[in-house]
Amino acid sequence: MTEVIRSDVLIIGGGIAGLVTALEALRAGKSVTLVDRDRPEQLGGLALWAFGGMALVGTPEQRRMKIPDTPELALRDWLRFGELGSDDPWPRQWAQYYVEHSRSQVYDWLRGHGLKFLPAVNWVERGRHGDGNSLPRYHLLWGTSRELVRCMLEALGDAGGNSHLRLLHRHRVTGLDHEAGRVCGAVAVDENNGEERRLAAPAVVLATGGINGHPDVCRANWPRRRPMPATMLNGAHPHADGRLHRWTAEHLGGRITHAGEMWNYAAGFPHPFPHFPGHGLSIIPCKSALWLNHRGERIGPEPLVTGFDTHWLCQRVAEQEKPWTWHLLNWRIAIKEFAISGAEHNARIRDKQFPLFIKELLLGNHALIRQMARESPHVLVDDTLQGLAGRMNALTCSHDVDPAVLQDTVNTFDANFTRGNRLHNDDQIRRIRHARQWGPDRLRTCKPAPLQKPGAGPFIAFHMQLVTRKSLGGLCTDLQSRVLDAGDRPISGLYCVGEAAGFGGGGANGKRSLEGTFLPGCILTARAAARSIIAGG
Repeated sequence: MTEVIRSDVLIIGGGIAGLVTALEALRAGKSVTLVDRDRPEQLGGLALWAFGGMALVGTPEQRRMKIPDTPELALRDWLRFGELGSDDPWPRQWAQYYVEHSRSQVYDWLRGHGLKFLPAVNWVERGRHGDGNSLPRYHLLWGTSRELVRCMLEALGDAGGNSHLRLLHRHRVTGLDHEAGRVCGAVAVDENNGEERRLAAPAVVLATGGINGHPDVCRANWPRRRPMPATMLNGAHPHADGRLHRWTAEHLGGRITHAGEMWNYAAGFPHPFPHFPGHGLSIIPCKSALWLNHRGERIGPEPLVTGFDTHWLCQRVAEQEKPWTWHLLNWRIAIKEFAISGAEHNARIRDKQFPLFIKELLLGNHALIRQMARESPHVLVDDTLQGLAGRMNALTCSHDVDPAVLQDTVNTFDANFTRGNRLHNDDQIRRIRHARQWGPDRLRTCKPAPLQKPGAGPFIAFHMQLVTRKSLGGLCTDLQSRVLDAGDRPISGLYCVGEAAGFGGGGANGKRSLEGTFLPGCILTARAAARSIIAGG
């Protein structure tokens, strides 16, 4: 006989959006069943590995740095950068809700849980033509988002204990139960033993993550009008395959919108110790590195420089003749600028080791580049450009990189410095100088100099591929996180939060994110769903 588990709220997915929804419901006295496909130690999902950056508006950190931000200015930047039009009513409403409430509903809420942010506010996604963040908004959690997960799990224990919260790990939901036009539960399979369980609840919340964690699903959703590389790495999660999105659309009439919009990363290499097949590490590209094609030629005519428009970078990388690119730099650049996105390779921030964090910031992160050179075959080091070209060709089993071409590429760039700072004419150098005007970027960005500057070696080449990451589209929801049908009517009893809802409305970010909008989007949509459930839906 099939076991039936009853609760007031059923939450499908144990990422940060699911945890926050559960916490708010428990605090209101609701009983909660939270079902997740992964192992118990992976509760928290991708937030366990994420960096913890958040785009926030009107914070004390911004005021201390004299950043004159307002919700009106943030909304202008958001709509312009995301290219959200009048035919996107719910995404636009969620964008407005985000900028107006990120301070009270995210920042203040997290501070109330004892979480802190680094004092420096970073300026990311500025736009190639100033059409992105018009000022700094990127706040970094002290402890990374792993600390956020730890805090939420501790709060869940305090709020629910064993009496009101039931956690079901390694359970896969195969469909939703519904009767008389209302969703009333789900069917789940215990992947440990194959047993089926029915999970009954008057309120069901989809917190299943994105729809492009599986390579085939990602390719199926890829916009036909955009170039797609032959191979890609996975920076999402294999369980984020969109199955419940499609089930909801097919059986309940839910609308999946903006499915082809994704927030991918243009530079990554295979994880040396992968957690799943195709697992990729996302690199925060060095601004001072030369971004080269497979032949060792600089990609242009507009050079590729990070920090301005990640969406554009991904398209430029995807349209290259071969599905990889190279970053060429030297040791001087690497120790100051090289970083890997996420908690795993940012131990000083993750473990809250402030003195060591400051030491690395000032003296350079020699340990990380040595670690990657030791662990990854995709990080190549050599004292000469000719030797480096040989290593590049050996890795790709080709003769693509002519040493003379690589040398000419570097000589052409270095020629900018032969006549002094007043007579260079290179857009990458201009962008670097612009970035260094902002204090936090100055600390992490080298003063422009020749790659062949004496004493700056050895030379380094990173073998890079595009890394899939977040879905920007999802199930369309209203401002109460209720799933909407084709007639724009709420499907009774069904909610959707976080990445599953495109971080609100089925695509609140549009085509581009201002970066750091994802964790706050999870929190905002989760809290909205919980409020609606508590109020009676």
